[in-house]
Amino acid sequence: MKAQYERIERREFQSFGAYAYEKSEFDTPWHYHPEFELTYILSGRGIRYVGNGFEYFEENDLVLLGPNLPHCWRNTGVQKGNSSAIVVHWEENLLGNDWLNKREFYSIAQLLSKAQHGIKYSATFSMLMKEKLLTMLNLPSFERLMSFVTMLNEIAITDDRQLLSATIVDATLRNYDHLRITTVHQFVRNRYQEKVTLAQIASEVHMSEEAFSRFFSKMMNKPFFTFLNEYRINAACQLLIETDRPVSDVAMASGFETLPFFFRQFAKLKKLSPKKYRDNFRQLKKQ
Repeated sequence: MKAQYERIERREFQSFGAYAYEKSEFDTPWHYHPEFELTYILSGRGIRYVGNGFEYFEENDLVLLGPNLPHCWRNTGVQKGNSSAIVVHWEENLLGNDWLNKREFYSIAQLLSKAQHGIKYSATFSMLMKEKLLTMLNLPSFERLMSFVTMLNEIAITDDRQLLSATIVDATLRNYDHLRITTVHQFVRNRYQEKVTLAQIASEVHMSEEAFSRFFSKMMNKPFFTFLNEYRINAACQLLIETDRPVSDVAMASGFETLPFFFRQFAKLKKLSPKKYRDNFRQLKKQ
C-alpha cells in the first residue's frame, strides 16, 4: 500500500479539528497529511505503523504525529468490540504564524519539532489525558481552543514518552521510494510467519539483493532482517498478551525457527524475557 495523501476537513473559521469516532475496525490506509495529529485510542488493539517504526497498540494509546509522517493503526487478533479513537488535527500556525517563537510556548515548540519522529506516551500518562480530551470535545469554541493549548503544554513538559520512528520520514518526498517501502510492509505483514529470504523481498520491489539492502538500510535506518525481526517480536508480544499459548508456540507462530534466537531477539528489543513480559502485562491489568 502506498502512503496516501489525506485531505483533512475542518469547519470554516475553526483553528483546529477534534472529533471522536467508532468503527468495527481501524481501516484508514497508510497515509499522511500536512497537519499535526494527536490520536488517543479508546478501544481496539493491533499494530501501529509510524514512519519506519511499528509496534503493538491497545486501549489508552496516545500518539503525537508531525506533518507528512506516514501512519496508520491496523487491528489484529480477536477484538472485544468496536474500535474507537479521539483524533485532533491542527496546522503549525494554530495561533498565528509566529506563536511558536514566543517564550510562553517554548516547551510546545520543542515538542512539535520532535513530532516528525512520532511520539508515544505511556499508558499511565495517557489515561490522565483521556477525560481532558473527552471534555474538550464538548466545549464552546474559545474554551475548546484554550483547553487544547493547555493539553499541548502538558504533553510537552512530561518526560513520560518515547520516539516511534528512528529517522524522519516525509511522505511528500520520492514517492516511488515510499511505494517500495509500503510493498515491503505489505509483504512482511502477510509473510512474517514464513521463512523469508533476501531474494524474495528484493524480487517484490524489482531490485537486486545488494541494491535492495542498500536502499532499505538508507530509507529505514536499519537492515531489512532487523525490521523483520522487530515485526515478529511485536507479533509475539500480541500473542503473549492475548493468549495462554506456551512461549515456544508463540515463537514458532511469530516466524522464529529456533527458541534461542527468539529469546535473544526478545531480550534485545524488550529488555526482558517473554514470560516476564506476559507477567508484567497481566499484573498491570489487575491494578
